[in-house]
Amino acid sequence: MRKPEISRAFNISMNKNKILNDPVYGFITIPYGLLFELIEHPYFQRLRRIKQTGLTHYVYPGALHTRFAHALGAMHLMQQAIAVLRSKNIEITDSEAEAVCVAILLHDIGHGPFSHALEHKLVHVHHEDLSILFMEELNEQFDGELSLALQVFQNKYHKHFLYQLVSGQLDMDRMDYLNRDSYFTGVSEGIIGYDRIIKMLDVRDGKLLVEEKGKYSIEKFLVSRRLMYWQVYLHKTSLAAEQMLIRTMHRAKELALSGKPLEASPPLRQFLYNNYNLKDFKNDRKNLLDTFAKMDDFDIVSALKSWINSGDDALSFLSERLVNRRLFKTILRDQPFEEEYLAKLSDELETRFKDRQIYLKYLLFHGSETNNAYSTAKNEINILFKDGTILPISAISEHGIEHKIITKHYLCYPK
Repeated sequence: MRKPEISRAFNISMNKNKILNDPVYGFITIPYGLLFELIEHPYFQRLRRIKQTGLTHYVYPGALHTRFAHALGAMHLMQQAIAVLRSKNIEITDSEAEAVCVAILLHDIGHGPFSHALEHKLVHVHHEDLSILFMEELNEQFDGELSLALQVFQNKYHKHFLYQLVSGQLDMDRMDYLNRDSYFTGVSEGIIGYDRIIKMLDVRDGKLLVEEKGKYSIEKFLVSRRLMYWQVYLHKTSLAAEQMLIRTMHRAKELALSGKPLEASPPLRQFLYNNYNLKDFKNDRKNLLDTFAKMDDFDIVSALKSWINSGDDALSFLSERLVNRRLFKTILRDQPFEEEYLAKLSDELETRFKDRQIYLKYLLFHGSETNNAYSTAKNEINILFKDGTILPISAISEHGIEHKIITKHYLCYPK
């Protein structure tokens, strides 16, 4: 069993710290101990090789930041939130503080290559389920020191506000990715007053609240999130690139399962030639997690370069287009596309490819994307007034909170 050489007591004012320089926040402090050793672990270091925003760099060249930097940034904001709440006499023990920092540090550890773009394509498991499996595996490796973090992460701990800080409508995950993605894309609409919001946090009856003075910062936060979705995350060009990558991987897996040999790294090959689900991962957790943890963006890019010469028309065509950024034309609109219009496009493309079914499946595709920047269905962001009254932000907003689901329909095809 592993025997730690230093104390695990979490105290953000302790002297023995590791200092990192982050472009968004400046200096980030990491206390030596469990947090530092988790960051040093190969499972976590893999996040250096996974882009935070998938293929968004095809639109915004600076968007090359990683899940690694995002996780550290979210942990940094969590440290600030803990300090603020403690200053307001909210009881957070050292073990609880460490646990909630571990939970936010590892919240994205289950992401695969290119983050959300290939989720459910290589393995039929949600990234949050994989994150839990990684945390369970690490908990065994670290002699049970992640047990409390797992409770917090799964909302099984009695202090609900700790879970809200990790996963809620005002969590440190969203707080960091809006700031970080805005910084690296150069899209200023995503800038939020994260420092003011954190300073306005409070807790009543075990639930996270925001003091009245922070209500306008909350409104700005929600508006920024909505704008970032349509200007960055669901930008029509990055949407086209991600949909092309999804279909490329779908075609590769289809060929692999039919027995066709394809060039790929050993970990990518294992997931191409097998269909693993959550049950498989639970039954063979360590082996499958170890293999999954060896796979990152570089495996996919290397495979795409090889597949240009795969001999399969659809796979070669899509791979070449992605490698050289010759992206499909994309139309984005509010209403679904008419069948007559789709049939006309199909006829125009038919002469370009031998197999009609192949190009209809992989080279002419349409679908929809939805965005709900704020939900009033449950766990609303609540505002604490000076007289002790607590009201949801949707009930007091002076500018109207956009809480409806917005759907956009897309159509992609070769130019």
